[in-house]
Order: sequence, then structure tokens, then C-alpha cells
Amino acid sequence: MTDFWVFGYGSLMWNPGFPHLETVAARLDGWHRSLCVYSYVHRGTPEQPGLVLGLDRGGRCRGFAFHVAAWHAAETLAYLREREQVTGVYVEATKRVHLLDGSGRMAEALVYLVNRDHQQYAGKLAPHDVERLVRQGTGRSGANPHYVLATVAHMRESGIRDSRLSALADRLDDWSKPEAAAVERRQA
Repeated sequence: MTDFWVFGYGSLMWNPGFPHLETVAARLDGWHRSLCVYSYVHRGTPEQPGLVLGLDRGGRCRGFAFHVAAWHAAETLAYLREREQVTGVYVEATKRVHLLDGSGRMAEALVYLVNRDHQQYAGKLAPHDVERLVRQGTGRSGANPHYVLATVAHMRESGIRDSRLSALADRLDDWSKPEAAAVERRQA
């Protein structure tokens, strides 16, 4: 295998989980970040689904491109398929991304696009339904609110703006307060 790029727009931005040579801010045109995937494994269950991000048609998405060396290509691809394709809700594709490092470079990057025909595709939900699903979701990778808050925190630190996700994170601000208060009580 040869070197390749991976485009991250959600938890891959702050938790790629694979070795890479460089990380570059990047933009994917024609697709946007959306909490449009019912999570049955990582951040929820079939009985109590959470919501995770998918790349849905239209718009553009800022994220990060990770340059993977040829000698890590096979293991990285296997890891990503196990992580992203656990229920088949994403379509693995290669798309051209703009590398936003001032070089004007473009790269062909591996991306995971939401499959609109899959049963886990939630589409566009009302904000109160999004919040309810995120608050209830807990799965193999942890609590759904943590996923949203960590993603938004990383986006804010990186200068990536998403008004819908930021508004949701602001409404979820109370989620970690009881947990923090319990830790403080145990330490006292």
C-alpha cells in the first residue's frame, strides 16, 4: 500500500487512534457535518440510541486530514473499518479535500459518508429531539454527551465554527456538572 490521507470531522479529530505523519486543517466541499446517525454501538444501543456525526450531502465541512505512512496503511485501514463500519451506516469513499496549511495543496482522502438508505440514518431532526437522543445515549465508547462536548471543544480550539453543535454543547453544559460535583464530594 501507499501513503494516504484520512479526513476527520468528528471524534477522529480529537481521537484518531492511528499513527500518522502529519495533521493538517482541511475542508471537504459538497458534504457537511451533521448529527444524523443513530448510534447503536459506540454512543447508544438499539433500545436507547444516541446520535453521532455523519457527513451528509451539501455544503462544506472543515476538519482535519491525517497523512498516514505506507508502512501503517494496512493496519490503519483495518482499524478504521472496524471503528467506522461496525454497523455499515457509513460508505467508505475517497474525496478530494483542500489542505488549509497555506500551501494550496489538495489531497485525495479516505472519508466516511453517511448512507441515507441505512436504518440508522436519522436525517435532520428537531433540536429538542437531537438533545434528547444525545442525553440518553451511552454505548461501548462512552456517554453521548461526552462525544458531543469533546468534539465541540476541539472544534472551538481549532477555530472551526458550527452554530448547531455549539448551541447543543451549550445546552449540554449541565451534563458534566453532577459528575464534577460527585468527584468534589469524594475528594472532600
